[in-house]
Amino acid sequence: MSADTICKIIRQYSKSPLSAEDMQKLQEIARDYTRVKNEVYQRYSGMKSLSKLYPGYTVQNEMTKSGLREQLELPSVYFYLAIFDALKEIKIRWTGIRARVLKRVNANEGFTEEEKHFLRYVLKVSNAFESALNGSVQKLPKELKRQYDILADQVDVKKLENYLRRQVRRQNCQLHAESAEGFAIGERAYRYGDHGIYISVKEKRKRVFVPLTDGNHYTRQLYIRLFPESGHIEIRVPVDITVREHEDYTGNVGVSMGMSVMLTTDKGHVYGAELGEYQTRLSDWLREQTSIYHKNRDANSGRKKYLEKKRRMEEQLHGYINQELNRFLRTEKPKAVCLPKLPKPGTGGPIKRINHLASTWQRGYIRKRLALKCLEQSVELREVTGKNISSACSQCGNQGQKKDGIFRCPECGYEADQKQNAAQNAKKRGECLKDTAFLKDHKDQFPDK
Repeated sequence: MSADTICKIIRQYSKSPLSAEDMQKLQEIARDYTRVKNEVYQRYSGMKSLSKLYPGYTVQNEMTKSGLREQLELPSVYFYLAIFDALKEIKIRWTGIRARVLKRVNANEGFTEEEKHFLRYVLKVSNAFESALNGSVQKLPKELKRQYDILADQVDVKKLENYLRRQVRRQNCQLHAESAEGFAIGERAYRYGDHGIYISVKEKRKRVFVPLTDGNHYTRQLYIRLFPESGHIEIRVPVDITVREHEDYTGNVGVSMGMSVMLTTDKGHVYGAELGEYQTRLSDWLREQTSIYHKNRDANSGRKKYLEKKRRMEEQLHGYINQELNRFLRTEKPKAVCLPKLPKPGTGGPIKRINHLASTWQRGYIRKRLALKCLEQSVELREVTGKNISSACSQCGNQGQKKDGIFRCPECGYEADQKQNAAQNAKKRGECLKDTAFLKDHKDQFPDK
């Protein structure tokens, strides 16, 4: 993929339900695909197999010799894709383990700077990390061995390697694929034609035909997801999207994200003003349905209608978010978008309805879609720290002072009663949500309610 393109996942759908026989054949592929992945997880998830993960051909050769493919009678294209799919997950897990251990090392006040430096070096260099866990330092390349010896002379290596193994064991967990919901498929195992797709199965020279809702053809690795209940399938296709360049996109735009208003720019422009209404409607419905479900759990035979309505409401919300993000980029025409780094929203507090609304806030989805759309339009997305934002003057931008709930700016002389503003904001929120419990808990702030 070139520098002026990005990868994006698009989806194709089956036009009509598959027969029970054809769906059974695809499910058999998915079950065997999952079994191969679990075999790789079981054999190569441990410390001893770290040297075999890159580039992975050692694992491929050993799995070939194991005879599992012949036992399952699985076509080679699915067998090897399952192996490398599992290896990808193992590599991702080890990357996460090293990041979490590094965080613990940095936060440990019992280590000296030399000890932290040694542990950081070991965690950063893959060969040193593997050697430290498996006790095979002599196998390090000469250049790495020289640097390792310099750092090791300043610390107690045995103590630190024991610490590293102990932390890795705490963070490590056995991967396991629970459900056989789908499988990856290479170019040799499918063929587009007759307004559909032909998919190879375990029978030699036999393929299952699936009619599709569109006539698009692709020549790359796909992922087939199965829905046996309805008899449909979903095909996920990675495609390269050309990045667009805009000469009239200039300047920096600062934005802040909110729960009732999606985006507010530094100039006061608002995008997604109805986000709060969409989210409140969704969260209230989910809270109501959860209560009904728990009261009548024994009488409920299924949740098909619930899941279908939830999907429709979420799609409606996501459609509105994408529409407003497109309008934001078309209107503001930014060269760079500055977004403050903020902590994850908490759900603590005495008001259940507001807590539930915060827990269903689509903040992660908004950030993900904004990042993708900025990539597509060659817009830089910068994350800036939110330090001292609360003490910045809204009139001149200089740092002010807060005392007894009163904000004063020494530069322009602006003053604001923050307690009064907080009460007014609480009143607006209570009126917006029409939450009688909220108004009752804050009756001293607005007795007229």
